[in-house]
Amino acid sequence: MTDGTRPARPRRPALRHSRIWRGEEVTETISMVDSLRHTPYRNARVRQAVAEEREARASLDLALRVGELMLRCGAGAPQVEASVVAVAAAAGLDNLEVDITLQSLLVQCTSPSGVPLTMLRVVRSSTRDFARLAAVHEFVENLVAGSYDREAAAARLREIRRAPRFWPRWAVRGALGVLAAAIAVMLGAGPMAAVVAGGAGLLVGYAARSLAHAGLPDFYQCAVGGFLATAVAWGAFSLGAVGWVPVSSTEFAYVVAGGITVLLPGRTVASAFEDAISGYSVTGAGRMFGVFLTTAGIILGVATGLAVTLAITHALDLRLVNPSIVSTRQYSAPVVTAVAGAFVVGLSGALSLRSRRGLVAWAGVLCAVAGIVSLLVSKVDGLGQLAAAGAAATVLGALGRLLGQWLGAPAMVLVVPASYGLLPGLAIFRGLYEMVNGSKVDSGTLSLQGGLTTLLGAMAVLLAIAAGSVLGDYLGAPFDRRIVQKRRVRSR
Repeated sequence: MTDGTRPARPRRPALRHSRIWRGEEVTETISMVDSLRHTPYRNARVRQAVAEEREARASLDLALRVGELMLRCGAGAPQVEASVVAVAAAAGLDNLEVDITLQSLLVQCTSPSGVPLTMLRVVRSSTRDFARLAAVHEFVENLVAGSYDREAAAARLREIRRAPRFWPRWAVRGALGVLAAAIAVMLGAGPMAAVVAGGAGLLVGYAARSLAHAGLPDFYQCAVGGFLATAVAWGAFSLGAVGWVPVSSTEFAYVVAGGITVLLPGRTVASAFEDAISGYSVTGAGRMFGVFLTTAGIILGVATGLAVTLAITHALDLRLVNPSIVSTRQYSAPVVTAVAGAFVVGLSGALSLRSRRGLVAWAGVLCAVAGIVSLLVSKVDGLGQLAAAGAAATVLGALGRLLGQWLGAPAMVLVVPASYGLLPGLAIFRGLYEMVNGSKVDSGTLSLQGGLTTLLGAMAVLLAIAAGSVLGDYLGAPFDRRIVQKRRVRSR
């Protein structure tokens, strides 16, 4: 401009028009550190990227072995992925891809020279070892909080893998019997019926282990276990009918329910739902198919056991009164007895999962708290078992997250045994009992349609438990920041 005037600015409507029709930002992958924002390993101290391909391969192998050990000890897919990503971030690996299925773990990253590094681990056998799982959690926390030394970290991981278990075998196996007896007490069984249920649980567990050592698949183990639990319950009922054992006819189903506790896939169903809710559809579908086979085996065993025992009952002219277990509430015992039973269920559940000694009592406390919440919600008019299970699981998930971080353990180490107090397997047994036996024991009438309807309701209860646990974990995440920071300061 020669006249010295300033150039005119573009009109505002044109600028507003361009903002309105501006396209979305380019879609990019989420960085590894951002993917940890809802986990205990958030705000990880990321090391500078590794400079050598050999170092990158060794660090990737360390992260993969951490995930393999967690899968072997019974961790869920979200916990495994968070731990693998946290170890990789602490090692300075970038652009990591993690793929988890039911039995395999695949990780891939790019070396500094641009060469893709891919590693795979397959877990062909697994067991619940929560003490080792807590040790791995503490190991990952130390890597995230402090300086990364690969050789020292590899040595520490080898120590965790080779460390002996906390509990002897007799204690773990005996805990299954105590768990079965406590569940029978929560259902309303008397002292002798609880003892019989505990004995049935021990017998079923021994049979399952023997068949597993013989190489028999889980389907047949569950079938044999269901038959044995029903046979033991019928034997106690028969002795009670002649006055030798104080076991009433209405406690028959309670003994069966307690006896097959070691077989019921209640927690596996909840884990499958949790994986699916968290975005791991393939793993969730694989778990659900395994649950289907397990449930089919239990149905076969219980059906065969009931058919045989009912035939003997009619032949001996014994009157087996059908307990209305299908219509009962979750806790049929008095409140004090039910809460005390829930505490014992949490204790024995944590011990059967080989948890640390310092975490067993806390699992019992959380189980009792979940039982109290379930009882309070179930007494509200208009709220049934579904709402009670969901509310109790939400409280359990939030408290388990906070308490676990305070104790230096993953939340599932406390939440899983405490969730046994919500009796997820009882809902499945109700459907099985009605499907196999119907509502008329004396005539032996089958009610397949009613049993299937009850099983669908059982799946809804399990979904409420799983969804409540995941929701409680997310609700408790914002409140554990200070706990995590204090633990990292102490670990440095």
